[in-house]
Amino acid sequence: MALVAPSILSADFGHLARDIGSVAAADWIHVDVMDGRFVPNITIGPPVVQAVRRARDELAPHMVVDCHLMIVEPDRYLEDFAKAGAQVITVHVEVCTHLDRSLQAIRGLGVQAGVSLNPHTSEAALDYVLELCDLVLVMSVNPGFGGQSLIERVFPKIERLRARIDALGLPAKIQVDGGVKADNAWRFVEAGADVLVSGSGVFGAKDRAAEIRKIQEAARP
Repeated sequence: MALVAPSILSADFGHLARDIGSVAAADWIHVDVMDGRFVPNITIGPPVVQAVRRARDELAPHMVVDCHLMIVEPDRYLEDFAKAGAQVITVHVEVCTHLDRSLQAIRGLGVQAGVSLNPHTSEAALDYVLELCDLVLVMSVNPGFGGQSLIERVFPKIERLRARIDALGLPAKIQVDGGVKADNAWRFVEAGADVLVSGSGVFGAKDRAAEIRKIQEAARP
């Protein structure tokens, strides 16, 4: 069964701890960090990640704090996000000039290392760093905004990436982010995904715990 990671991008930041508690049925909590440069929007920084970690520790200690950096020059801030409590830090291949070094730096902080691919970016960009990846995040929408429609063209990419990881015998998980709902979760899992990020799909539901369970059930292989 795939893991479910609600994205706080769709949460109420005025009641963040409450909203994190409302998705305690999930496996991970996904934190989207945007800088207004790599993507159009600006969201949060390490202090909010620290608040997320405190709320998680109190209300849902089983959840993994998963931090997705949609920012330029991510290497400058890796230590700050690790100290704030991120357990997974994901950077984008499109902005990392020295991706091998970035992934090694994340691992050196005692944090799981992730790398994200925009919809147009080929999985072949990771051919020489897959062994350093604990997570590969395939964006199934263009990053920067919540509530977008799924880009169907990403499914073959997920399948090829799954085949490559399995052929090499690597433990890296595949995460997908964008357009994930209870009624299509099975498609991502069938393609090879391990972790499903859902923002508005979860936080927009009246009963968030029930919606998470629906996604989890739909994501059974």
